[in-house]
Amino acid sequence: MAIGPRLDLRQSQSLVMTPQLQQAIKLLQLSNLELQDYVEQELKENPLLEADSSTVTEAGEVRAEGIDEIASDAKPDAEPLPETTDTAETLARAAETGENVDAGQSMDSDVDNDWSSDTPGDAVAPAPESQAYESYGSGGGGGGGAGGGGDDLPGLEQTLASEETMREHLLTELGFLVCTAGDRLIGAHLIDMLDEAGYLQGSLEGLAVRLGCDIEDIEAVLGVLQTVEPTGLFARDLAQCLGLQLKERGRLDPIMQIFLENLDLLAKRDLPGLIKVCGVDEEDIQDMVTEIRELDPKPGRLFNHEIAQPMIPDVMMRAKPDGGWAIELNSETLPKVLVNNTYYAEIKGGAMSKDDRRYIQDCLQTANWLVKSLHQRATTILKVATEIVSQQDAFFREGVSALKPLVLRDVADVIEMHESTVSRVTSNKYMATPRGIFELKYFFTSSVGGSAGGDGHSSESVRQRIKILINEEEPKKVLSDDKIVKLLKAEGMDVARRTVAKYRDSLGLASSVQRRREKTSKI
Repeated sequence: MAIGPRLDLRQSQSLVMTPQLQQAIKLLQLSNLELQDYVEQELKENPLLEADSSTVTEAGEVRAEGIDEIASDAKPDAEPLPETTDTAETLARAAETGENVDAGQSMDSDVDNDWSSDTPGDAVAPAPESQAYESYGSGGGGGGGAGGGGDDLPGLEQTLASEETMREHLLTELGFLVCTAGDRLIGAHLIDMLDEAGYLQGSLEGLAVRLGCDIEDIEAVLGVLQTVEPTGLFARDLAQCLGLQLKERGRLDPIMQIFLENLDLLAKRDLPGLIKVCGVDEEDIQDMVTEIRELDPKPGRLFNHEIAQPMIPDVMMRAKPDGGWAIELNSETLPKVLVNNTYYAEIKGGAMSKDDRRYIQDCLQTANWLVKSLHQRATTILKVATEIVSQQDAFFREGVSALKPLVLRDVADVIEMHESTVSRVTSNKYMATPRGIFELKYFFTSSVGGSAGGDGHSSESVRQRIKILINEEEPKKVLSDDKIVKLLKAEGMDVARRTVAKYRDSLGLASSVQRRREKTSKI
């Protein structure tokens, strides 16, 4: 057989991950805050995109027996809305298989002025019709999250006064406590070695090598800095931190020093051990413990002025008078963007170069795709949230004990989407319920087998039951892990001892020996 070059023509099918598909996948898994930032950046870069303040709502309802169709707010004589292609499903399959897909035809349906869905439970609320704009709906003109005011008003976090940091406070004190430039340099390095709690991290010997000075000079400056307020800063460990505060109060005697050196016995509630090593009676130990508890183990926390970020739910849920559940998207988390077709028509009709026409055409394509991607993201979130509420109906009525095992496949099979799509939708998304705000992933828990072939139980409900049993145990009858296993099995939960120990540790609950000491000891 001769070896030589030749030209072959082959025909094949493949999926292409276009930039538009990658964008839609990215939007699906963004949190509401990340989505706001992304849309704001697109508004700056695309001249055909505009923000709008009109409101479009979307609601879903779930009854105990299943999901009911949602009444539309459209006019009685309005034309039926066309169905949309499930782009989220296409994206998920492309991401899972690694294949390529040309999504040019996957989102061509007209969703700019309607909310439609392939499954019951989704609401339809048409956006205001306009010949000049194509829109994707939400409320509040770009999603005012916690600010709650108009666009011209500053957010709450922008009205807070600045607070003095620990480093700024200590640098100011350093200027009053030391005189020479060398000591100030050493002090500045020591300040930079503090952690958030105010403890000194790192080696003094290493600092002496870096600065080219004697260790005695560093220790002298450190001794001066340990006198600053709040007392306890620049300590190397908890015992030294408490010792500095006791020294300031004139209470650091030899017995108290021995007590500080044996803080591990205090953590174990080992009262006899403390009495033995300190050589005092029980009353003296009680007084020393009371005095220790009045001290601040982390003095650096006084300078931690973190702004609490409000958690804005993506989905709102409320009980209906007839016993079902009403579910709707939070309009504040859905940015409102418009495609300005009038402006596009004006500039397209003018004299433009080839590059200008290509640029404005790309802007129009990008704007339309963003509008449709945002629409698909919203409808997919509502589908998933509605099915979660339907599956976990008992939880919302009875509490954590009724939480049933649920995996991504259970929801994906019902709404006919891929598991990866459900995973992306439930990441960093929250739902406000009558029982509080929960991340959507909270409702997905593994199954713990039931005893005697009974139904499985949610791992979260088993963990909650273990917590209740331990909290209700009597001081003289502390439950061991083996005893908890027997009690759970009597209630139909087949749990191994190591599983009980793992769940107990995750709840921050001590062992039976430690709990017995805590409940019988007075310290």
